Amino acid sequence: MNLRPLHRAAVLGLLAALGLGGAAGCSSAAGPAPRAAGARESAPGLSPAPSGTASAVPTDIGWVQLMTPMNQQAVKLLTLAAERAAEPRVRAFAVRLRTGHETELVRLRTLLARMELPLTDVHAGHDMPGMVTEQDLEAAHAAEGTAFDRFVLVRIRDHLRQSAQVSRSEIAAGGRAEARELARALVTAREAFLAELERLPGAVRALG
Repeated sequence: MNLRPLHRAAVLGLLAALGLGGAAGCSSAAGPAPRAAGARESAPGLSPAPSGTASAVPTDIGWVQLMTPMNQQAVKLLTLAAERAAEPRVRAFAVRLRTGHETELVRLRTLLARMELPLTDVHAGHDMPGMVTEQDLEAAHAAEGTAFDRFVLVRIRDHLRQSAQVSRSEIAAGGRAEARELARALVTAREAFLAELERLPGAVRALG
């Protein structure tokens, strides 16, 4: 795949900072896409900021291009959990976490548009740490009862931990204020949900 150097460096630089470059085996995709309609409008919680990548560093680009599909894939698994989890508390947890992720996705997509980055998943088909894969979704569909609950808890725990780690890297090394602001909000949310997840029925057995 022929990649624009800035976007390839963005993802590889972020993953290298986290010690994940070799494990991920992932490259970013094509360069900036045309700005989406209404891209200059502010999403809830995002402060007005310059459009384009002029104020961004590679960490900002890599982070937003990674966090967006990570949330999108997690929402798919959380939707299944909200419908099929055997334990009511797991279902309620999945509903609230899905709602939070969907709210984050609005902010992430607005940031992508402001930075004139592709709104498509540049990581499609890549094995990214913490990413809910299509194979994971197939396994979830095949599982039932408490086995389904355990599977969801393990995969969502991994997703929350990894996305928090990536977001801490953005806070430390990002150059765009609104991206760092959103990363801080994501870390706060991840830490709260991880603490709650550990208290859910079945979590000790599933995560021990």
